[in-house]
Amino acid sequence: MSSNKKLFIQTLGCQMNDTDSQHIAAELEKHKDYSQTDVMEDADLIIINTCSVREKPVQKLFSEIGQFNKKKKDGAKIGVCGCTASHLGKDIIKRAPYVDFVVGARNISKIKDVVDIKGSVEISIDNDDSMYEFATAKTNQYRASVNISVGCDKKCTYCIVPSTRGEELSIPVEMIVDQVQKSVDQGAVEVMLLGQNVNSYGRRFSDGREKSTFTKLLQEVSKVEGLERIRFTSPHPLHMDDEFIEEFAKNKKISRCIHMPLQSGSTSILKAMKRGYTKEWFLNRTEKIRSLVPDLRITTDIIVAFPGESEEDYLDTLDVVKQAKFDQIFNFKYSPRPGTEALNMEDLAVPDKIGSARLIELIELHKRHLEAIMPTYVGQTFSVLVESLKANGEVCGFTDNYLQVFTKGSDELLGKFVNVKITSNSRTSLKGEIVQ
Repeated sequence: MSSNKKLFIQTLGCQMNDTDSQHIAAELEKHKDYSQTDVMEDADLIIINTCSVREKPVQKLFSEIGQFNKKKKDGAKIGVCGCTASHLGKDIIKRAPYVDFVVGARNISKIKDVVDIKGSVEISIDNDDSMYEFATAKTNQYRASVNISVGCDKKCTYCIVPSTRGEELSIPVEMIVDQVQKSVDQGAVEVMLLGQNVNSYGRRFSDGREKSTFTKLLQEVSKVEGLERIRFTSPHPLHMDDEFIEEFAKNKKISRCIHMPLQSGSTSILKAMKRGYTKEWFLNRTEKIRSLVPDLRITTDIIVAFPGESEEDYLDTLDVVKQAKFDQIFNFKYSPRPGTEALNMEDLAVPDKIGSARLIELIELHKRHLEAIMPTYVGQTFSVLVESLKANGEVCGFTDNYLQVFTKGSDELLGKFVNVKITSNSRTSLKGEIVQ
């Protein structure tokens, strides 16, 4: 018998939050008989899964829950989960008494226990979810996301995540492989492995087992029959050793697209950020991996106007962008976050006008690179995993190196690999025709 209880989840932020939301939904369906709805006004339970990385996350959280409280049906409950929940805890209920419960990012496994307890707050960053077997989440049937660790041991001075998700614990390899296998059995052909720093995997397990490496995990996941493509995010440049790069290059199941978060091209700013590597190390790693994987695409994150960033520091960032030739850049102008070490660097703040100008220049530089590189794909043929159907009779999918491709097609192509010859391009995507 189907449930009459409806769950609406609003997910804010990163891919890890998306996966956490999938776990929440699966747990509540299995243990509390909730089914998801896309219509908030129909929901008996509304959950906001928050992200502390967003700009002004606290203001946006209370704005969201205020709107939900006005529009929800009588008797519907509201819960707040995620990193901002970990950060604020009981203060959320103090400021918004209509919130029924708060569950931190490190406590997702407890959702079934707190959902019926008014005023419950579970935010311990010492909680161990690494050995918990979550109910199987229903996801995009062609692609699945699997967490490989919880928490973060890094101390980046602009980031609050370690204080909201706790110390890093790796999930046992057999649990990860089992989850990948279940996803493949449900129809997935691609898996995304998720962690705050995936290539520090294996440094610490809560059951005391011997240390391992991310490279060994990739090798084990690769053995799953029926799995065609492996992606992961995000590796930390500091831990991109030769063993990892060589496995990346030779393992045919690993997608030829890698996210390498630069943050800054200046060694002095990287030191102030506590990133642990230098400009020279980052460039060495990009050169090494590109030399072994010619069709590689590299994406990155960059923060401009970090406290103390001089014009010379900024020019170092532009220099790395020009040398590394990033295929996608997620650009940000620094903004202070409560609870971070960088908040105490206000006396080194870069004037807002200068920061904005640097951001615009960086964006324009990258646009010129894309305008030069994207036309070079025209005439080439790629294997594309078709993932979605568009209203105009086109389907959309991604190549092995994660280029977005549109082509004419029907829902019969969903979940299949097709060869597409590229006929035109924009700055961010390609169009083509299916060929045999």
